[in-house]
Amino acid sequence: MSSFEVIGGNKLKGKIIPQGAKNEALQVLSAVLLTAEPVTISNIPDILDVNLLIELLEDIGVKVTHHSKDSFTFQADNIDADYLGSEAFRKKGGRLRGSVLFAGPMLARFKRAYIPKPGGDKIGRRRLDTHIIGFEKLGARYEYDELHGCFKLSSPQLKGVYMLLDEPSVTGTANITMAAVLAEGITTIYNAACEPYVQQLCKMLNRMGAKISGIGSNLLSIEGVHSLQGTTHRLLPDMIEVGSFIGLAAMTQSEITIKNAGVEHLGIIPEKFQQLGIQFEIKGDDIYIPAQDIYEIQTFLDGGILTIYDHPWPGFTPDLLSIVLVVATQARGSVLVHQKMFESRLFFVDKLIDMGAQIILCDPHRATIIGLGRKNNLRGITMSSPDIRAGQALLIAALSAEGKSVIQNIEQIDRGYQFIDERLRNLGADIRRVS
Repeated sequence: MSSFEVIGGNKLKGKIIPQGAKNEALQVLSAVLLTAEPVTISNIPDILDVNLLIELLEDIGVKVTHHSKDSFTFQADNIDADYLGSEAFRKKGGRLRGSVLFAGPMLARFKRAYIPKPGGDKIGRRRLDTHIIGFEKLGARYEYDELHGCFKLSSPQLKGVYMLLDEPSVTGTANITMAAVLAEGITTIYNAACEPYVQQLCKMLNRMGAKISGIGSNLLSIEGVHSLQGTTHRLLPDMIEVGSFIGLAAMTQSEITIKNAGVEHLGIIPEKFQQLGIQFEIKGDDIYIPAQDIYEIQTFLDGGILTIYDHPWPGFTPDLLSIVLVVATQARGSVLVHQKMFESRLFFVDKLIDMGAQIILCDPHRATIIGLGRKNNLRGITMSSPDIRAGQALLIAALSAEGKSVIQNIEQIDRGYQFIDERLRNLGADIRRVS
């Protein structure tokens, strides 16, 4: 197990480029299973979760060619479908929630699939009902293997159908869409997720020969085709990294330029950080954040305390609420953070309280942050990273705090952020990785 040792209080300066989008990578990498032809994907982030998914693809027979640090070609022309039912796959796939995304392509192309008990962040219950019910409506049969803790799915031929999802699940929408592209007839998915990464997946599938309309809306129509061909695809910049870097600049009073930020795909994210009082300037596809001594949280027009909550796209992504929460601790003013989607994602605030932040954890979903306006700086402590996003939030807190902080369990951070310590050192941060 490794840790980060951080000496906080340094003002950072420079340019930083966000990595390719983690959540998009997990979707489009799974989609390579839909064709026997080569698929080349670039801007792939070098992070634990994505590397593990690539290992899983290799384990089931996908040929992987590494062209450069972020560009790969995948060819799934000799797949061992039975491997997914093995103990080896259950063990490795169970470490990564993204492995559930193999089910749609495997069911569509090979008529059977397995879903191991999912791993990933410990942020509360993350049910698979949307995936399973969607596959069932397409004509798949499923059974749950209690002994091995996995779902088994099979279908002689998926058939298009109308379905109304009970939740706009991102991975659920992606999985069902990948299954439907090779189904007979037309599949209509209402209440579909419409995040940029789902849009990217749909555009990639269309280039492969799929017939998907309604991209960008919550109503997808998918006309099944007999087969798909190869294509090339480039991942978007990771919007969570972009938001994290905006928060980092504000917390550390730093002057940072985020290069190639994918501004047109950020949705409401910039506006939410502006509501915290953070100033920045969009220059083409770059975001320039000047050094700012004080940032003041806005109120609602009637004077009420600002509430920031997560919501399916185009609402605010839940992955950035941890960043918003920690950034608010040094703002002037108060804000209520309401995490609706996951019941355990706010359970890292005790560590911020130990650092000197004024936070009231109202319940598992809501926290009120009383901004200190830098009257009292946070102080360095020893802490552990509970999940990817909380880990990054704690790292930002440590970089702004007085003294030395030690962040343990940084494998959680490495799951979602590539070479984050090296990239932060390039901006002037005092951070090192220790075993």
